[in-house]
Amino acid sequence: MIGELVVSLFILVGATFALIGSIGLVRLPDFYTRLHGPTKATTLGVGALLLASVIYFSALREGLSLHEALITLFLFMTAPVSAHLLVRAGLHHRVESRSRAPAEDHGHPDPEAPI
Repeated sequence: MIGELVVSLFILVGATFALIGSIGLVRLPDFYTRLHGPTKATTLGVGALLLASVIYFSALREGLSLHEALITLFLFMTAPVSAHLLVRAGLHHRVESRSRAPAEDHGHPDPEAPI
């Protein structure tokens, strides 16, 4: 009973973080801030789902289930590397970020400023 409750809690937490990360990917204003959704919240969400899977399958069988631990290790190693490579590609292609311009400026660039 308690094991099922813990597994259910981790599934709900994981699904919530994955949903928040997915919404962040869609709703955040520019390329660089959109990377925070999948790399931070979604990674934590998938980690919680994998932890729920470890608990469930370890209780179902006699031994400890370590397949999910390897998946988690791989996920936590590759998510920051892929985010770093995406940022480097964005910088290389000069993808603009949303500037925090003063209110009277409304974020529009000065047409007479040198490029």
